[in-house]
Amino acid sequence: MQTNGKATGTLEAARKSAKPTGKTGKMEDSDFHKFFVDELKDIYWAEKHLMKALPKMKKAATSKELVAAFEKHTGETETHITALEQVFGLLDERAAAKKCEAMAGLLEEAESIIDDTDKGTLVRDAALIIAAQKVEHYEIATYGSLRTFAHVMGHSDVEQLLQDTLDNEKATDMALTAIAENFVNKQAASE
Repeated sequence: MQTNGKATGTLEAARKSAKPTGKTGKMEDSDFHKFFVDELKDIYWAEKHLMKALPKMKKAATSKELVAAFEKHTGETETHITALEQVFGLLDERAAAKKCEAMAGLLEEAESIIDDTDKGTLVRDAALIIAAQKVEHYEIATYGSLRTFAHVMGHSDVEQLLQDTLDNEKATDMALTAIAENFVNKQAASE
């Protein structure tokens, strides 16, 4: 949800051009590698379920800027899912999802925000931004750690894909902050 398409374009280009370089640092038998793959399954579930939640958040938003941000993030989330599927492929693993309790809780909270705020208000938009940023911060923490794990294990192709997604998640967080600070919070406070 950034204001320019630079990160998204870079992310898509990196994913399309990502080919095994032979630097996959396979450690299939290690507990660390197993934990890494398990966490990939967790974030894969999270992204797939976020993909379902974002259209609901978009529909609930009031300001055109927030509506556009949720729409943009829906497309980016689809790209993140594709990147994770590529990561699984590079690791010779089957793309599989494992329920992410953290994301399940964050998305449940977002739904309750919609239920607890009045339609057509910027108070609702401010609340939706908080909910979305909680999701972004979870994703930033997860992708940052997974990227570091990939680096440590020598999975350079995987590391690059995860870095691109991390950069995109950070840009989304900054875009949400800009919307909140530019007008939503001030107008919500006066409602």
